[in-house]
Amino acid sequence: MADDGGMEKRARSGYPSDVSDEEWAFVAPYLALCREDAAQRDYALRDVFNALRYVAKTGSQWRFLPNDLPPWEAVYQQMRRWIDARCFEIMVEDLRIVLREFAGRKSQPTAMILDSRIRRDGQSTPESGARGGYDGAKRRKGSKVHAAVDTLGHLLALHVTAADEQDRAQVEKLAEAVQEVTGENIELAYVDQGYTGESAEQAAAKHGVRLEVVKHTEVKRGFVLLPRRWVVERSFAWAARFRRLARDYERLAKTLAALHYLAFAILMLANLARQLTQS
Repeated sequence: MADDGGMEKRARSGYPSDVSDEEWAFVAPYLALCREDAAQRDYALRDVFNALRYVAKTGSQWRFLPNDLPPWEAVYQQMRRWIDARCFEIMVEDLRIVLREFAGRKSQPTAMILDSRIRRDGQSTPESGARGGYDGAKRRKGSKVHAAVDTLGHLLALHVTAADEQDRAQVEKLAEAVQEVTGENIELAYVDQGYTGESAEQAAAKHGVRLEVVKHTEVKRGFVLLPRRWVVERSFAWAARFRRLARDYERLAKTLAALHYLAFAILMLANLARQLTQS
């Protein structure tokens, strides 16, 4: 059963990663897979969500969760339920629509940016090594995160592969996923030179998307800010603030992808809270 004293202590002190009251009002309906007063619930859902946010933000090992948060077993089991129910994906989808409307945009975008990332310190760990791969170009072993974002940087779709998977081979899967969540609204995708080739163009065209390759106008020296392309780079930088994503600590690719959705949901929730405060 829950340690009421421990929960009360957490409520008094809290952590910077805790969800705010305004954010919780938005999030709670997505996470309530059963009634809050259900007999099998030993810990408040908000406390469990705060514990998961703590893990994502700090990179804490499950068994090292602070004593004033619910036990790691309870948090991990609830996280698996949320992942299986696609709670974080649905949350990100709705947050994106709301934030686009706050920005004066149409609810669904017509353009997206595709990219992939192997973090500089994102090599495999003993947990993830079995599904890792070696990227000869970047000389890194691990997993690769493939993402599609809208022109504001909000996440549209994401999936994880071994590092040796080619970017152009992921176009069809990303395009299909994006068209599903936007109602077949995407017409254009900005990409880098890793997505060139007839096979990538055909895969995108199959789902009604045209690829536009953004190239360097001159030999690259140092950092170059490319039109449109910088948006997805910024999105990856936002996700890099979550230490659980610094390396691939997850045994399952599905878990790593879900934690990325969680990270973007946390960022978008904070953005929405700021918008509501200013309005």
